[in-house]
Formats: sequence, C-alpha cells, structure tokens
Amino acid sequence: MPGAAVTRDPAKAGRARRGLLVLVAFTAVLWVIQLANLATGGMMNYQFGNIPRRLEGADGILFSPLLHAGFNHLAGNSLPLIVLGFLVFLEGVRRFAAVVASSWLVSGAGVWLTGTGLTVGISEVVFGLLAYLLVRGFYNRSWRQILLALVIFAFYGSVLWGVLPTAGPGVSWQAHLFGAAGGVLAAVLLRRKRA
Repeated sequence: MPGAAVTRDPAKAGRARRGLLVLVAFTAVLWVIQLANLATGGMMNYQFGNIPRRLEGADGILFSPLLHAGFNHLAGNSLPLIVLGFLVFLEGVRRFAAVVASSWLVSGAGVWLTGTGLTVGISEVVFGLLAYLLVRGFYNRSWRQILLALVIFAFYGSVLWGVLPTAGPGVSWQAHLFGAAGGVLAAVLLRRKRA
C-alpha cells in the first residue's frame, strides 16, 4: 500500500544487535583461550579438560567447552555457535542463558560419567542449541518455530550423525549426544504455558 509506514520493533532490533555482539565476543574469547592454550603446548586441555570418572577431571564439566584440540576444531565450531546462538538469543537473554547452561552442564556431566577419554570443545553447546531450535516449536505448538526448525535442519541436520558412536575417531559422540539432550531438556522446561 503506497505511503504505508513499515513498523520496526526497536526492542527486537536491539536484542538482535546485543545477541550478535554477545556471540561474536564469546567466540573471540574462545580464540584468545586457544592462543593461550597453544602457548602452553596444549597443557590447558589436560588441566581443565573433562576426564571421565576421574576426580581431577571433574572441573572439566565447567571448563572443557572453553578449550579445543586445535584451531581447526575451534574454526569448525565458531560459525555454528554464532548462527545457532544468535537464533536462540532472539528469544531473550534469559532463555539463551538457560539453553546454554542446560547443554553445557548436561553434556559435561554425561561425558564425565560415560566418556572414554579427554574431551574438550564447545560443540556440546552447539549441539544443545541445535536440538533446542529443532524441537522447541513442537513443545510450543508454534508453526513458525517448526518452519524455522525445518530450515535449520536443512543447513545443519547432517551434523546430527555426530551423536552416534560411529561419529569417528577423536570425536566425542557422548558430548554431542548429551549436549543435544540438554537442548531438548531446555525446550521442555522453557515451553510456553497454554492458557
């Protein structure tokens, strides 16, 4: 319609800017940590990584997602972290924090209980964000969120093979599986109540 004004929601635009800034800044921090890890010859992975069923590895539940096996490992996680994290952040900072915390802690505890070796990497959170985005629409009964889930699945669905024991050598399928479980748990706990 000629002369019609396009209305923009300044709150949503502000949230989008903050979300992008938070995700880019957090990813930059991961790169700085990787540089420090490189300077120590990778020793930070052994000091703060998740070492299953060993008391000295339990702190890895909190710290292992901040560490990576190398720059290729971190590079592979960076873009999905920014994209998927941004999409979750659009729902608000509290919801974003809850999804990240659920993925981070469920995966860390699951790896510590069932893993087979030293585990590091933010991919557990990436899998949690992905799983949350894929299932939240079903719990919220939102056709828009389900349509977005289909688009996300088209781009990132193939990575879900990483939750299987056949994921390949050097890949912690347990971290991916429990990270995804944390994302689904967040979707269940954060589902919108129906009147």
